[in-house]
Amino acid sequence: MASTLLLLSCEQQKALDNPPEATDIATITAISAERAAAFNAGDAEGIAVHFSDEAFLIAPGTKTLQGLEAVQQYYQAIFDVYETELESGYESVKVDGDLAYGRGFATVTLKPKAGGKKIISTSKYLNILERQTDGSWKTTHDIWNDNQETPGTSVPQLLP
Repeated sequence: MASTLLLLSCEQQKALDNPPEATDIATITAISAERAAAFNAGDAEGIAVHFSDEAFLIAPGTKTLQGLEAVQQYYQAIFDVYETELESGYESVKVDGDLAYGRGFATVTLKPKAGGKKIISTSKYLNILERQTDGSWKTTHDIWNDNQETPGTSVPQLLP
């Protein structure tokens, strides 16, 4: 009986030390890193795979885009014109059941493939994610805006 209580106590402490939310937060943070790596590789499909089928992309200077194909086309339009570099990360992640959000920062550097001046933009963003029926997390809303610290440094509008 004492060994059973000790084992139960150890399992309860383990659950307290590593709550399910911590695992979800680690997974969501890894997804963000995978998206950044895909951006740096110019891989629009590698970004879109992390979005739900009905996802919304709400970028500055463009209309709201919806769906995986629209997300992929948005990023492909950037990669067709620019060599890209992204430094980004979450400042906070909150999980509540099957919904989560990540609030973060980003610095984007775009170098025109045809030559010309680099564009550097800093921004803040909010991702809303939903746990899928298979247990994975997908982005349902990706929203960001420029910090506009320096006039003329925002990422140019590439899609109508």
